[in-house]
Amino acid sequence: LAQGHFDMQTREIEPVKQIMEEAVTKKFVHEDSSHIIALCTAIEACLSHLLKRRAAGFLRSDKIAALFTKVGKVYDTAADVCRKVQEQLQQQSARNFREQGSSTTSRPPQPLSAQAIKHIWVRTALFEKVLDKIVQYIVDNSSISLMLINDVLSVGPCALEYTKLKTSDHFWTDPSANELVQRHRIHGAHRGQDTSAGRRPALGIRKRQSSGSMSEDRFAASAREYVESLHQNSRTHLLYGKNNVLVQPKKDMEVLRGYLSLHQAGDNLTLKWTPNQLINGTLGDCDLEKSIYWDYALTVPLRQIVCIHCHQRPDCGGTLVLVSQDGIQRPPLHFPPGGHLLAFLSCLETGLLPRGQLEPPLWSQKGKGKVFPKLRKRSSAARLIDQDRNGEEQTAADYVFRIVYPGYPTAKAKTLYKKRHLYKPEGGLVVMDDFFFSTSVPLKMLCQNMKRQIVSRAFYGWLAYCRHLSTVRTHLSALVNHNIVPPDRPCEASGGLSKEVWSKYQKDCKNYKELELLRLVYYGGVQHDIRKEVWPFLLGHYKFGMGKKDMNQVQHTHTFKFSLNFKKQSMIYTLSLTNVDSKVFSVQIELLDTVALNLHRIDKDVQRCDRNYYYFTTANLEKLRNIMCSYVWEHLEMGYVQGMCDLLAPLMVILDDECLAYSCFTQLMKRMSQNFPNGGAMDTQFANMRSLIQILDSELFELMQQNGDYTHFYFCYRWFLLDFKRELLYEDVFAVWEVIWVAPRISSKHFVLFLALALVTVYREIIIDNNMDFTDIIKFFNEMAERHDVQHILKIARELVHKVQSLMDNK
Repeated sequence: LAQGHFDMQTREIEPVKQIMEEAVTKKFVHEDSSHIIALCTAIEACLSHLLKRRAAGFLRSDKIAALFTKVGKVYDTAADVCRKVQEQLQQQSARNFREQGSSTTSRPPQPLSAQAIKHIWVRTALFEKVLDKIVQYIVDNSSISLMLINDVLSVGPCALEYTKLKTSDHFWTDPSANELVQRHRIHGAHRGQDTSAGRRPALGIRKRQSSGSMSEDRFAASAREYVESLHQNSRTHLLYGKNNVLVQPKKDMEVLRGYLSLHQAGDNLTLKWTPNQLINGTLGDCDLEKSIYWDYALTVPLRQIVCIHCHQRPDCGGTLVLVSQDGIQRPPLHFPPGGHLLAFLSCLETGLLPRGQLEPPLWSQKGKGKVFPKLRKRSSAARLIDQDRNGEEQTAADYVFRIVYPGYPTAKAKTLYKKRHLYKPEGGLVVMDDFFFSTSVPLKMLCQNMKRQIVSRAFYGWLAYCRHLSTVRTHLSALVNHNIVPPDRPCEASGGLSKEVWSKYQKDCKNYKELELLRLVYYGGVQHDIRKEVWPFLLGHYKFGMGKKDMNQVQHTHTFKFSLNFKKQSMIYTLSLTNVDSKVFSVQIELLDTVALNLHRIDKDVQRCDRNYYYFTTANLEKLRNIMCSYVWEHLEMGYVQGMCDLLAPLMVILDDECLAYSCFTQLMKRMSQNFPNGGAMDTQFANMRSLIQILDSELFELMQQNGDYTHFYFCYRWFLLDFKRELLYEDVFAVWEVIWVAPRISSKHFVLFLALALVTVYREIIIDNNMDFTDIIKFFNEMAERHDVQHILKIARELVHKVQSLMDNK
């Protein structure tokens, strides 16, 4: 039963969070929002839980109505809600009656949707801002077993303003983080996985390439716009969509199946056809990068099309051929059977109105809707022989429709006024693509001027490079180690620290240097089976090179220290609970209050610590509490701060030993405690993060300044405070933490900065393409929690460190 209570409360929390996020991002919440329906459903489930077992008063099918009615008899606020619900239901019934009967001149009441009627009781209480009061009344007058609703959660939604006004983006909600990543995966894969944070040219000399990079950037932008346009939004409306439309891009190719769609943006119609391989992502990331399927995707503005050829055969669904103004024929579109060709033409004709139309137009037939016009087939034989002598008509199977815009000039006529590439007016100046030069100027002098300009541009480019490099060295030199430790010398380290290598080290410590072991961990991590043995060395509990005797002595010392602290804090805790004369302990009153306050915070956080993870049973939670109490007793000046349990939990999972976990946690907190409010290191982290992005990714930095200036990087606060613990799965946390621990000896003491930059870099295109502001980026990363590709992020972080180290090199 307790698990059922927990599940229902969790079910209520999620829609409350979504409503509050919608209120922040959109500045309003519409009454027909899906999040409101979700909240009403969750609250109704909590209210009706166990009511089915009570016979008296709840025999009606609508138990929520019965509950509100019964409460309304003794509680005036609920009675007002019942009265307003009855008025809405009466208005809805009257409206339905008027629709069935004669029309009236009076304005009908606003209709309610089926979902609104289904949840009308809770929904009305929410809009009247009394839901929290009614819930509180029910909780106060219910048995303990029925107290499933956290009444505090309903206070927030009841404080919001809800609107009936349908804005232009009312029907469109911001896509989820997962949806944004999927869209980017389709159009962004061909760019390749460029791990450099900045998109400026590399600092160095390279040969002049062709203009292919510029065209590639244009293609990247067009691909992104193409994918975004396939999703209906407030700017573009989807008029028609059909999958499995066949297209043969080239004569020597097999036909491809794809998705055909017709989009309307203002007065413009666009026809798109996308191969299924791109939409489904069945090619895989590597193949998709090299895919030529983007060359086969079609984007046809209907303004360029003058006529449409339609061919029908009994054995197929029909073929459509588009002919543009320059006479070029597009690849035929083969529709599947089932009247889909006619449906497409009907949607096209509707979209062309009122500016354009089809000639001849489609006919409207009673009971069938749009049909092909009934035209006679004309041929050379038909001109000689009257085929209508028997009264039989032969309906045409092939049609040619023209797209006309009566009263509007054609695009072809507009192109006649375009400037020619080369002409010579009366002034004697030859104009050629915005280059002006006099025919009287000697060619030699012209070449010299061009040479000076080229040299001047090269010099100023080199000067800007030197200044930029000087800025980088000034601001980033303290963030990395200047000595570069390669991944492939003396041996390849990508395999990490294996069980075999660790066994050899334990047998003879002199065979492996400490730096070599740390290099293996940095580039490849630690094999999971030996993490319990290796982590105490990485955290400083043991020193590399220690023998068994020294390790046992260290362990004994820490065990004694842990036991002594635990006894002291247990005694103080017991003392704080007894009613002893305060005069005897007047000196220790402040101490007792401090301990009691910290114990309260610890108990509150321990109960919420990773309850869904298998390891944290009641017994292990008690061990976690003991360790935390011992640490706080030893560091009362800092006390307990929310988040410390998150840092201790992974250590408990791996080490599974109270004394060892306590010692390792103490070592970990020597670095992490500086990030907590009393430490003051968080502002330094933000400042360093700002310098990194400003220098390495100026484009993203400018976007952050434009959108509310979130270059203070508060969205990184949780990342730095907990070493990304809440952003990753437990298995990924293990891999990231051990790299962070060894990074100060291998690459950087500030490796967490490069991890944060790598995390932003992975999604930088999504952030820039969607012009995310501060709220958007927080919402995005909250939704992406525990979905990141950690190995890819670690790889990018190492490459970013190496990039800065290379810039520091004077060679």
